[in-house]
Amino acid sequence: MSAPIESYGMIGDCKSAALIGLDGSVDWLCWPRFDSDACFAKLLGGQSNGFWLITPDEEIKATRRCYRPDTMILETTFETAGGKATLIDFMMPHGISSDLIRIVRGDEGEVAMCMELMLRFGYGATTPWVTRLKDGTMRAVAGPDMVVMRTPAYFRGENFKTVAQFTLTKGKTVPFVLTYQPSHLELPAPIEPDDALEKCEKFWRDWTATTKAEGEHAEAIKRSLLTLKALTYQPSGGIVAAPTMALPEQPGGERNWDYRLCWLRDATLTLLAMMNAGIYDEAAAWRDWLHRAVAGSPGETQIMYGLRGERRLTEWVIDWLPGYDDSRPVRAGNAAHQQFQLDVYGEVMDAFEQSRKGGLAATEQGWELQVALVDHVCEVWKEPDNGIWETRGPKQHFVYSKAMAWVCFDRAVRAVEQYRLDGPVEKWREVRDAIHAEVCDRGFDRQRNTFRAAYDSDQLDASLLLLAQTGFVKPDDPRFIGTVEAIEEKLLVDGFVKRYSTHEVDDGLKPGEGAFLACSFWLADAYASIGRKADAEKLFARLLSIRNDLGLLSEEYDLREKRLTGNFPQAFSHVALINTAFNLTRANKPQEQRANGHEHEGEPGRAENVQPLPDAKRKPAPSSR
Repeated sequence: MSAPIESYGMIGDCKSAALIGLDGSVDWLCWPRFDSDACFAKLLGGQSNGFWLITPDEEIKATRRCYRPDTMILETTFETAGGKATLIDFMMPHGISSDLIRIVRGDEGEVAMCMELMLRFGYGATTPWVTRLKDGTMRAVAGPDMVVMRTPAYFRGENFKTVAQFTLTKGKTVPFVLTYQPSHLELPAPIEPDDALEKCEKFWRDWTATTKAEGEHAEAIKRSLLTLKALTYQPSGGIVAAPTMALPEQPGGERNWDYRLCWLRDATLTLLAMMNAGIYDEAAAWRDWLHRAVAGSPGETQIMYGLRGERRLTEWVIDWLPGYDDSRPVRAGNAAHQQFQLDVYGEVMDAFEQSRKGGLAATEQGWELQVALVDHVCEVWKEPDNGIWETRGPKQHFVYSKAMAWVCFDRAVRAVEQYRLDGPVEKWREVRDAIHAEVCDRGFDRQRNTFRAAYDSDQLDASLLLLAQTGFVKPDDPRFIGTVEAIEEKLLVDGFVKRYSTHEVDDGLKPGEGAFLACSFWLADAYASIGRKADAEKLFARLLSIRNDLGLLSEEYDLREKRLTGNFPQAFSHVALINTAFNLTRANKPQEQRANGHEHEGEPGRAENVQPLPDAKRKPAPSSR
């Protein structure tokens, strides 16, 4: 039986991340990048697929854990009959190598401890050749991969794993440092664990101090911002959807996707969350990653990319792993990268619009790319697509996709009107208005007073909750209010929102999944926008209550088992939490900034840093037309 997803904590170095259970076991780690093969894959298999356990070698009476305030340093305290000991886990951000450091500290009495290390490269398939060097260093090598362990504790080999036993008394510490290095390089230099801990704590505390999180939800916002930062691949600025793959949307099901990739659909809401929280460096890096990723022929734009913008994300099945809770297949890569999703063009244009409003510098090349994207959407907006949820059934004319095509042209028109950029604005207005008219004609069910999931469909889709905050309709439009009420009636189950009914929609897969948590935050946003503030706050409180003890959220929530499910922790869930918290507590709300063109709350005077394009690329000011 797999450990509950909510029993895991995450640590990371802004290049990769490890998941650590309540029992002190590292059950998931891909090295050296988020999307590398896992060397600890117990999460999707068993012990034989790799793990690293440090735990008392006696009965545990109680376990408590927490992050050190304002950091991603995880502390787990074990209480036994003989005393207490604390396990301190962290990874050093921005180091030359990649290090996983574990320091065990005696707190009270005397505690017997044990350590078991089983490295298995290639998602648990490859047993490395392990040697003990003259200085006591352990080196494990398999093909291109090398991992080195340094510790003062005595260790030995036993049944193809490395084990150690030691005893802690109050004030005594025993460190273990595991370092990844490509096998063709020299051994990495040793590091001093206590010094690394001090530097790591300073890094996270200094970063958190730059964020703007205040009010009653400040701690929830800060923890979500820290999680988002830890999911950022620092070398490129890309943000992974999650550090995991193949965690099922329903235990035992087949909806098991690789989320160690960067999605365009998250772009605008991520930028809003970052800029309103005052973290402009990360926002600029994300915007720049986005620009590089979509560069090229607009017709070849993908819905997702690799950490550095890679395009080939071939999906394959790891058939030697049984999967979390026997959920097969275990998929790596993601075939949805080849899908046509019309909404991503609106998402990209909206992200660039938000970056302009937020004061992130514009470039001539950036605008030229946007013009090319808009010109392409002129040609393809009438085509059916796979939709925001990447359905593997037949393509449809999804209403949200069409609305985001409208966003694409609307933001292009705004760029000309508000920033004096050059483009065929009359043509763009004409297409924008045509899309709006068609959606209101074919995508609105007058009998039920709700927008439809797709043209000629009687189904609903939770993405319709975003129609008002994109600006497609006003929040007080009776059609939007009717849509919110229809989604409440059809997709709201036990207080949580499903994306759509998998039992009634042909999405190419067997029915069954949990409630998609971002959609529930969107409903809270919609409640707030239509004047149902009390309902919004009640739903938001409910969502906060299902976070695990460390403040982390997964992709979905299992309504039957009352547990988190899907990939974990999920960036999109935490982005949604941040934006909803701001929508409920700030006068300058993210959803109004997006819909109406309001400026962002961030660094004072940040908009003054906008670098306009050369005059040759700008139109005359309106007063001189």
